[in-house]
Amino acid sequence: MRKLLVLLLGLVLAGSALAKEATPAVPDPALEKRAVKLEEQLRCLVCQNQTIADSHAELAMDLKKEIREKLKAGMSEDQITQFLVARYGDFVLYNPPVKATTVPLWFGPFALLFIAVAGLFYYLLRRRHATAQQPLSEAEQARVQALLDAREERK
Repeated sequence: MRKLLVLLLGLVLAGSALAKEATPAVPDPALEKRAVKLEEQLRCLVCQNQTIADSHAELAMDLKKEIREKLKAGMSEDQITQFLVARYGDFVLYNPPVKATTVPLWFGPFALLFIAVAGLFYYLLRRRHATAQQPLSEAEQARVQALLDAREERK
């Protein structure tokens, strides 16, 4: 029993020793709100499917600190966003702008869907024409009639 208590105490202490420090909140609530709003518009470069506001990756934590420092220094949200885009590219934006380099990302899925639907219709039309009913030859008609007669006799 004593060993179990020592083990549990060791796990609790180890967990607190490995815990990371939370991103410090800005003392000004308005500035904190601006920081959080900006973090929700930026993609975590490690997680890629999360905003940096949702991510707990080290890089996301560093970006959160950097955003708060720049806001304290008087930079606007647009200036911070431009700085991060210049540093990491449009990928850092959770919703990248529509421009020549991002057109495939925005419209590629719709183009692929259109091509797939058009291909399906083309395939179905070709299949319908390929299996158009052709009249049976006299030999085929006689065979069908013989099969039907044999079926009737079995009943």
